[in-house]
Amino acid sequence: MYQTPTRTKWLLYCCRAVIPQKGPEEISGAMINVAKHVSSLKYKVWEKMVGLVEYTPVTLDPNTAYSWLSLNKDLTSVTNSGHVQVLPDNPERFDHFVFVLGSEGFTTGCHAWEVEVGDKDDWMLGVVKESINRKGRISGCPEGGLWMISHCEGEYMAMTRPRTPLKLTGELKRVRVQLDYESGEVTFSNPVNMMSIYTFNDFFTERMFPFFCPGANINGNNPGPLKICPVKVAVWNSATW
Repeated sequence: MYQTPTRTKWLLYCCRAVIPQKGPEEISGAMINVAKHVSSLKYKVWEKMVGLVEYTPVTLDPNTAYSWLSLNKDLTSVTNSGHVQVLPDNPERFDHFVFVLGSEGFTTGCHAWEVEVGDKDDWMLGVVKESINRKGRISGCPEGGLWMISHCEGEYMAMTRPRTPLKLTGELKRVRVQLDYESGEVTFSNPVNMMSIYTFNDFFTERMFPFFCPGANINGNNPGPLKICPVKVAVWNSATW
């Protein structure tokens, strides 16, 4: 038998009749294209990384550094500290001149690096052969196993025998060194204006190492470092579309 609804149920029916029922509420962003969003995010991260991808083509070998030389923690710059440090007298270390070599030598190919010399009054840059004498005095020319240029007392020189004066326009702030092993060439240039400075022509038979000398530092008169400049790597998407 049908029973009359109670007052409470009757009020509930009335409420349902007059209150419109809403469908499912849309949540903003709930239906975004996740794959597209993630892909875009990855690209933006990659795009930021491209500007940060750089490397230093040469790092210094602390085992070759003269005892007065101070290298930074990244092994990319060298300073004449002006005071001696207690270091092991290993066979690779120079014990008479303020020299330091790059950590990697070359027996083939073409290699280049740039060095910031800044306002330094005294410095030498170039390459040396692996068998160069590390102990005592040496001859600073190709006959002695060094191919280098120098700046001292306002003059630029190619360290030949006899020395070759270099006539440059303005002062060098940065120097590019390029070794072409097979061609027997060591070329120095100014990367700021792309002007050639000097080229040695020789014949190499052994491993060649980058060479750095920050010069004398007497009474703090030449304290600045030689800095190996980082190189930015070009990265691109090689996918075909």
